[in-house]
Amino acid sequence: MDIPILYCDDSLAVCLKPAGVDSEGAGMPMLLAGKLGQPGVFCVHRLDKSVSGVMVYALTRECAAALSRLMGAGQFQKEYLAVAHGAIPETEGTLRDLLFHDRAKNKSYVVKRQRSGVKEALLDYRVLGCAEGLSLLRVRLHTGRTHQIRVQFASRCHPLAGDVKYGSPLRDCPIALFSHALAFPHPGTGQALSFSASPPGSFPWTLFNLTPDGGKT
Repeated sequence: MDIPILYCDDSLAVCLKPAGVDSEGAGMPMLLAGKLGQPGVFCVHRLDKSVSGVMVYALTRECAAALSRLMGAGQFQKEYLAVAHGAIPETEGTLRDLLFHDRAKNKSYVVKRQRSGVKEALLDYRVLGCAEGLSLLRVRLHTGRTHQIRVQFASRCHPLAGDVKYGSPLRDCPIALFSHALAFPHPGTGQALSFSASPPGSFPWTLFNLTPDGGKT
């Protein structure tokens, strides 16, 4: 399987994860290790198996620890593109919820009260366009909870297209969520790094005239 590489040096690699491949374990780390000829590749953030897009991987344990520290300090910017059912009432806004992830069901839920296992989820979004009862969204994550984007919009009756787990009636397309852009300082040099990619050229993305930077013409 070909893994497009957007950037690579001695300490890290930025690539495009294909849908259907695990972002950790025997998935992307092993594929990248083989492609790059690296003895070890370390996962520092995650994408759902069914979701594709831009990811960064560490090539040393030291870089993995440094990238994790940067994430913990809020120095990573993550932007996603998503296609949700329905017309979103506000063209831009912030969603803040309490989420509980049920590991047995591998499903997250919006809950009303803080308790063990519940974590705050925060994101900003902007509506980029609408077509055929679907809305194209640009989403910036401020927290990285399991299935966060999927469940936060689904809880407001706007499940992502193709996301059957969270209520989409569309069963013939992959989940319409794409890791579009990633920006962070290089843990070794401090250089500002920024990467972006366009989503797949398939339904429902093809309903919208997307520019290479993820905007809409």
